[in-house]
Amino acid sequence: MSDAAQPTAAEVRAAAEAVKAALDRHLAAVERRSGEDDPAVYEAFNELAAAAEEYDELLYDRYDEVTPFEIPGADDSLPPYTGPEEPNALSVLIRRDYAVVEPQRLLAQAGRVADLEAGPEGENGSAAGAGSSVHAALGVLFGEFEPDEIASRHKEFGLEEGDSTLWVTAADEPAEPGEWLEAPFDQADPQRVVCRFDVSAVFDDELDLEDDPDPSDDPLQEADH
Repeated sequence: MSDAAQPTAAEVRAAAEAVKAALDRHLAAVERRSGEDDPAVYEAFNELAAAAEEYDELLYDRYDEVTPFEIPGADDSLPPYTGPEEPNALSVLIRRDYAVVEPQRLLAQAGRVADLEAGPEGENGSAAGAGSSVHAALGVLFGEFEPDEIASRHKEFGLEEGDSTLWVTAADEPAEPGEWLEAPFDQADPQRVVCRFDVSAVFDDELDLEDDPDPSDDPLQEADH
């Protein structure tokens, strides 16, 4: 890069200050978060990622130095966005995976819900049906509670969280009532994804691998051979 195109020291300093401010906003959003999928936290995360990337680029251009920061994101796995700049409609696609790790807890919770619905007379034997199988219990619980409540209380229901993802996709016009109900995810166009947020244990595993020292570098291990 030519000297004329290099950022000034003041521009690098301003970018550093922007990262500090974005860090403060992100922490404040996390402290005030209203749930697992709080949009304010996602917005603050994206602002922090953008500020950190800008600072990293300016720092490199000016001083030929880099930062140790790497903020994970899903944007690299998506094709370029080709949707409208100002969408008239949105679709929010969510997938959350769970493992049933405590079936008896799941059955018990479903039975309690069915007991409350049946009332003191025990109408229709619904409580017994809810506790008869995991299949029936899942139908009761997911019919009673919103998905976000299931996510926040999954341990109470004997579930263990797996991967989850949320896609916000742009549309030209709202869909007609009932138009996509038979195949709700078939029309998801990756090129119309406005933003995407993934949660996976694989990200934690990657961080753990980066933090763990190479066993071959351990002098104690070398001495044991």
